[in-house]
Parts: sequence; C-alpha cells; structure tokens
Amino acid sequence: MADLKAQFEQAVKDSKNLPDKPDNMTLLQIYALYKQASSGDVADKRPGFSDMIGRAKWDAWNAAKGKSTDEAMQEYVDLIESLK
Repeated sequence: MADLKAQFEQAVKDSKNLPDKPDNMTLLQIYALYKQASSGDVADKRPGFSDMIGRAKWDAWNAAKGKSTDEAMQEYVDLIESLK
C-alpha cells in the first residue's frame, strides 16, 4: 500500500511535466482517477447546464464511482506512465 501511494504521488508530479499535453478526454480521465483516488466517490450534485466544464468533470468522476482507492491509484499511475 505504501509503495502504491508513493507511485501515485510520483505520478501526480510526473503529470505536470508530460512531454505532450493530453487531449481533453484523457485530461478528464486523469482528473477523474485523481479525484476517485484522493476523495472517493463523488458526493456533490451535478453542476447545472451552464457550467459545461464542471459538468464534464463531474460526469468523468462519477464514471469512476465504486472504484477502490487502490484501484484508482493504480489506474492513474498506469495512465500517466503511458503518456510519458
């Protein structure tokens, strides 16, 4: 567990220095996995129609609902590694 947490924290740092900026769908996936790993299932209400960005982020995070912290951390690490 401690090893996975260390890998996750390193991947968070690495995500800020990727060689190429990921496309929007990949950025949403990164966001969703990060939020799921660090905060668990989304608890807030879905943002209103006028908040398109907030709504897209909420939808992405909500799609990760039910993933365990470890599962989300591992998927996040794997995704960042694939983008290096």
